[in-house]
Amino acid sequence: MLTDRIVFTNDTYISWDQATVHQMSHGFGRGSAIFEIMGLHSIESDSVIFRLDKHIQRLYRTADLLEMEIPFTPEQLAERVKETVRRNQVESGFIKIIGAYTDVAFSILPPDAPLSISIFVVDPEHDLGGLSFPFDTGTTVGISSWRKLDPQTVPVEAKAAANYLNGMVARNEARRRGFENVVLLDTQGFVAEGPTESIFFVKDGTLWTPAPGTVLKSITRSSIISAARFYDVDVKEARIPRRWLLTADELFLAGTPNKVLPVRQIENRTIDTVPGPVTRNISKIMGDIINGRDENFRKWLFPVVSG
Repeated sequence: MLTDRIVFTNDTYISWDQATVHQMSHGFGRGSAIFEIMGLHSIESDSVIFRLDKHIQRLYRTADLLEMEIPFTPEQLAERVKETVRRNQVESGFIKIIGAYTDVAFSILPPDAPLSISIFVVDPEHDLGGLSFPFDTGTTVGISSWRKLDPQTVPVEAKAAANYLNGMVARNEARRRGFENVVLLDTQGFVAEGPTESIFFVKDGTLWTPAPGTVLKSITRSSIISAARFYDVDVKEARIPRRWLLTADELFLAGTPNKVLPVRQIENRTIDTVPGPVTRNISKIMGDIINGRDENFRKWLFPVVSG
């Protein structure tokens, strides 16, 4: 249960119920909290964190973009992540780092102080009642009438709480229309991404994904691109027109919880073969990596106890 979890916050370890802030804090009232979510996987006698170094680098990048200060070095923060996992004795699940201004603040400007850093570890099976990732049946996706935040308005690559209101309204709209997931276009009408997922297309055996610029620099996305190219899958990044959503041979979403989630329906179009052959191949490649079966990518896995 979540109430049994131990939380790291500001160099102390507290109970789940103690991890609270005032409702008038800047992080809560202004949505200025920043965060990272990463996967924890069980391999043999240890648990490993998927691409811990890249997640911490991106957290610091977000802080830089928003002129925030993290009161630890990256190395110190990485060790605190591992220690929080050890104290919770969770073998697999998710880790979330949150950086927030916890002091009461009325101004739009944040307090002149470093962020408060908290680390949470969750076992979906025991804490959340399990999560469903229907790889064999796939998911349904609607195209939102809302557009992805424009990079000229806010830094879209920042993982900040306020940025995710965009995805929330898009997914709410899609759910009302009967779809399980949603994809947003950018303000120029090209395909961007889902609220918390990247999107990949397969056309004539080539794997395509929207180019950086209007999308989050997703670690799952970059991992899929790197691993696919290593195994000679042709991968291209481009500005992708909306019509590809309705003509691609295969589609899949990609994110931390589900590295590869096939799409069986996009708007009123049903995709005949789900998962398709390229999607299955990418899923196998990523599954071998996160389960420690691929020595070529073992460096992406950070042991919690050893190493």
